Amino acid sequence: MKWGLFGGTFDPIHIGHLRCASEMLEIFDLNRIIFVPASRPPHKLNAAITPFFHREQMIRLAIEGNPAFSFSDVENRREVTSYSVETVEYVLDKYRLENLELYFILGQDAFHAIRTWKDWERLLLLCNFAVMTRPGYDNQGLETILGPEFASRFAYDESVRGFRGPTGHLIYFREVTFLDIASSNIRMRAKEEKDIRYLVTDEVRHYIVKNSLYRGTAPP
Repeated sequence: MKWGLFGGTFDPIHIGHLRCASEMLEIFDLNRIIFVPASRPPHKLNAAITPFFHREQMIRLAIEGNPAFSFSDVENRREVTSYSVETVEYVLDKYRLENLELYFILGQDAFHAIRTWKDWERLLLLCNFAVMTRPGYDNQGLETILGPEFASRFAYDESVRGFRGPTGHLIYFREVTFLDIASSNIRMRAKEEKDIRYLVTDEVRHYIVKNSLYRGTAPP
């Protein structure tokens, strides 16, 4: 099995997320992509985040009808801050008997900040990393992103166009269609009662309106 883990705040999930996930599914011939919303993102501890329940419902609505997309609430089950390394270890342990090949999907900006993540070195050795890049992306090289010492443990494998690490897992950089959509902009537009059609799916848009999300009157 080849699965992709696509984490994020998803506040809200938008067309850009869905399009990128669809392309990564195709690029790596994945069987499934699991959307894993963060419950308490360590980089946003002081930010106002929509309750998990609403973000979960919006994801479920957005991916409904696509059998290759699924949802996990694993990070909401923890009573403490969510960390990606713990999520990856959980998935690998739960499915360890099923010959699972795991791909951690993230954007280039998030990957550039990987050294700020908890146990980032261990995380990079646990599974494959699939970094989504914009068209024309200027790869800074692993030495700049990971530091020379740790980057030296990875060697470029021309046959798969990825950097292979000591555990056999790879770091890939793959260009995807760049849709310049930001969840923060959607939240702002919703707060100002502006149209958010074609930024999110119709189902998500209706949910946002119905529940008065991002207008300061959302139910708990």
